[in-house]
Amino acid sequence: MLEVSPDRIAAAARRVMARCDELARVTATPGRIERVYLSPEHARVNRLAAEWMRELGMRTRQDAAGNQIGRLDRIVGDTLDPDAPALIIGSHLDTVLDAGRFDGIVGVLMGLEIARLLRTPVGDGRFGVALPFALEVVAFSDEEGTRFGKALLGSSAVAGLWDEDWWALTDADGTSLRQAFLEFGLDPARIGEAARRPDELIGYLEAHIEQGPELDRRGEPLAVVSSIASARRFQLVVEGEARHAGGTPYDMRRDALLGASEAALAVERICRDEHHIIGTVGQLEAYPGAVNVVPGEARFSLDLRGEFDETRDHVWDELSRELDAIMGRRGLRWSSREVHSAAAVMCAPLLQDVVREGIGAADAPGGTDPAVIFSRAGHDAMSIGAITDVGMLFLRNPDGISHHPGESVSAPDVALGIRALAESVLALAADVRVR
Repeated sequence: MLEVSPDRIAAAARRVMARCDELARVTATPGRIERVYLSPEHARVNRLAAEWMRELGMRTRQDAAGNQIGRLDRIVGDTLDPDAPALIIGSHLDTVLDAGRFDGIVGVLMGLEIARLLRTPVGDGRFGVALPFALEVVAFSDEEGTRFGKALLGSSAVAGLWDEDWWALTDADGTSLRQAFLEFGLDPARIGEAARRPDELIGYLEAHIEQGPELDRRGEPLAVVSSIASARRFQLVVEGEARHAGGTPYDMRRDALLGASEAALAVERICRDEHHIIGTVGQLEAYPGAVNVVPGEARFSLDLRGEFDETRDHVWDELSRELDAIMGRRGLRWSSREVHSAAAVMCAPLLQDVVREGIGAADAPGGTDPAVIFSRAGHDAMSIGAITDVGMLFLRNPDGISHHPGESVSAPDVALGIRALAESVLALAADVRVR
C-alpha cells in the first residue's frame, strides 16, 4: 500500500489542475482551446511535458510519430536497468476544436504524479522505480484526429499499425500528412521506429474523465472501465431530384433532404429503443442548397458505437433495411461509404482487477465494489491493445459533458484518482512479483 500523506496527494491534484490550466493557454485560437497534430502548439506542449518529465528525473524522448515519452528505469540492486519491460501510463495532449481542458490531458498529468510518488533516488541525481518493471509516461500526439480526419495516429504508430496510405491525408489547407511531418521536423521514413514490441511492455493504464454522466448520476468519483466501444462511421448520400420549390407539387417531389431527415430519425429510434446502441448523425447537408429549390441530394454522416462488434453490425444491417424502405417510399436512392471501423477493445481482466483494488485502497466512495463502465468514446488504449494488455480508470465528469469548454473534473476527484492509480500500479507489481 502507498505510504504517503493525504496532504501530498492533495498537492499532486492541485498541480494537475494548475497544469491543465497552463496547457489550456497553449492554443492556436485565442479564447478557445485548439491544439492539433504537428502544429506549433503540439511542439510547445511536448516541450512542456518533457520539462516536467525531466524535473522528475525521467529520461525523455520524442518518438518518430511526435509522441512525448518519459521513463523511470527499474532499479536492480543499486543500478538502473534500461532494458526492463515497462508499464505505460498515458493519454493525449491534442484536442478537438473549442475543447475542454481535461479530455486526455488529465491522464497524462496524473501519470506524471504517479511517477513522482513512486520514484526512488539511486544517487548522482538519478531516479528509478523499485518495481519489477520500468514506468513510462506517454503523451500521445493525435488521439482526436482533428487535423487530418484520422484518429489515433500517435498511438497507432506506437502499436505498429501505421498505414502507408495515411501519408496522403490532407488537412483543411491542403497540407499532406507527409509534408506536415517534415515541417514539424520528423522524418516520414523513420515512422517505424515509433513501434514498440510486446516484449518491451508489461501493460498500459490510462486515466480519463468519463465522457458521459454515469458516474455523476451514481454519485461516485471513480470507475473501472470494462471495454472501449466498437465503432463504425459512414458517409451516406441520398439522391433525389432538384426541382422548383413553388412549381413542384408534393406528389411529384423526390426530396433528398426529407429522405435523409427520416433516415436520421430512424437512427435514433432503432439505436435507442431497440438495441441500446449509440447512433449519431452529426453532419447533414442539402444540395444545391438554394431556398427555392427542392433538394436533389443530401449527404449525412453516421457514427455507430456499441459495447460489442456483433450488436453494432446487426444494427447497421437493420438500418440498411430501413433506409431501403424509406428511400423506396420516397422514390430516392441511397449509398454509403464506410470511413472508419474499430473493433471493441476489452480491458484485460488482471488490469480491471488492479484498478478495482486501487479504487478500494484509495478509500473512494464505491469502495471495493466500484462502478464498472464500458467506454462509449474512443481512446489511445484501443491502439495500444494490439501490443499489450490495457486497463482504464474513469474519473467523474459533472454532467458528463465533453469535447466542450464546459467539461470538468474536481481536484478532490483527481486526488482520489491519483491515489487509486498509484495503488493500481503497486497491485500490478505485487502480481508480477508473484508470477
